[in-house]
Amino acid sequence: MKFINREKEINTLEDARILSRRKLFSVAIWGLRRVGKTRMMLEFMKDTDMYFFVNKDKTSISLLDEYETYLRNAKIINELEKLNSWDDFFNVLFERYEGIVAFDEFQNFLSVDRSVFGTLQKHIDLNEDKKGLLLFFTGSTTGLIKKLFLDLKQPLYGRIKRQMHLKPMSFKNIIDMCSELGITDYSEIVKLYAVAGGYPRYYVAIEDENLNNVSFENIVDRFFFVENAIFEDEVMSILSLEFGKRSGVYYDILTAVASGCTRISEIASFLTKKETDLTRQIHELVHHFNILDYEEQVIGNKKLLYIDHPLMDFWFRFFYKNISDYKRRNPRFVENTKININNHIGKRFEMICREFLIDQNKIPFEYHKIGRQWGKIKDAPKGQNTYEIDIVALNSDSKEILSVECKWKTLSLKQAENILYDLQEKSKFVGWNNDERAEHFGIIAKNITDKDALRAKGFLVFDLDDM
Repeated sequence: MKFINREKEINTLEDARILSRRKLFSVAIWGLRRVGKTRMMLEFMKDTDMYFFVNKDKTSISLLDEYETYLRNAKIINELEKLNSWDDFFNVLFERYEGIVAFDEFQNFLSVDRSVFGTLQKHIDLNEDKKGLLLFFTGSTTGLIKKLFLDLKQPLYGRIKRQMHLKPMSFKNIIDMCSELGITDYSEIVKLYAVAGGYPRYYVAIEDENLNNVSFENIVDRFFFVENAIFEDEVMSILSLEFGKRSGVYYDILTAVASGCTRISEIASFLTKKETDLTRQIHELVHHFNILDYEEQVIGNKKLLYIDHPLMDFWFRFFYKNISDYKRRNPRFVENTKININNHIGKRFEMICREFLIDQNKIPFEYHKIGRQWGKIKDAPKGQNTYEIDIVALNSDSKEILSVECKWKTLSLKQAENILYDLQEKSKFVGWNNDERAEHFGIIAKNITDKDALRAKGFLVFDLDDM
């Protein structure tokens, strides 16, 4: 599959290459597995640049021997030269080579030989003014890579000139990727994106398995439900590398969040634990591992937790808590899961709609803030005393506010009208410039009958055809 986008990131790397012509320059690139770090880096590098994969299953001596052979084949060292230490290796690189040197899965040196970090620190410090050398350090174990370069106690702290957190590709990019696969039905693309998100590896798997012309349901079968499914152990493999031996509590927290617990009090209740017993782990899942994130009210200061990684959200929602039924492919479990997948797609569809509004400039004013809004309704009966609006965007200067509902279903004109009128009623509970604000209302759905009739009434109306 051809390389898709990453234009901004490639531009950042090109800037780094230009700066390295003046003096030594180094870039740390991290992001969760499958996000496309290696592919992006290799697309950017030239044939004469150097790529070293840090294999954690090799001993220090065997990895050094591999790198020595690489340097010999590249004519950096001659047939008679022998590298006896990592100090020898880095000495050769810094003295004799100009170009890019990339170390992929750099954090694996923690398993191979920790002394490499101190040795590399020494050579970076001694060669700070060397021209023409650009160092890339990439890693999939996000927490470890961040610790190596951002922790004051680590040898390589302060030795990185630029950091890049490579994030998943946007829905717009995935549309292009699906087009490469011959998948052009937007309903199918939304379903795939709701499960696989912006992680290129899962779309490459569609090509690898020759699934280009099959339905979403058949792809999900091949990915998860058939015997020896492609991604049966995917999430557990990724997280076992991230969490190491401390995995149990993290898994429990992710299960709770996937089950609908969005506040620490709810998670604690779900797990029958004290809130104070979970504070550190939740903080790490958000800030260290980048798996959980907070969704903040557009107006207000309340926050809700959610799993930022769609495939992990999918896995923990359906499989992890029912792992025995899943492993034996219990027919009732498989059937119930497939029935409920549509609810998962509906939840992720809200995020896709937000991306669409932002990327396609569909908001009718310059907005300052956008997100979800929820709150309590004063003097309402219990059970009816809260409201939620899927998307709210606002401009504090012009006092304009847009409220949007997202529905992963086909709507008749009457159904869409009723939703919009309910939305207008809900918006009255949003306490923000109530007396002087200019209000806009919209709806985004899978399909909407007679959109023009709604647009003629001043509503913003979009469905998959518009997307």
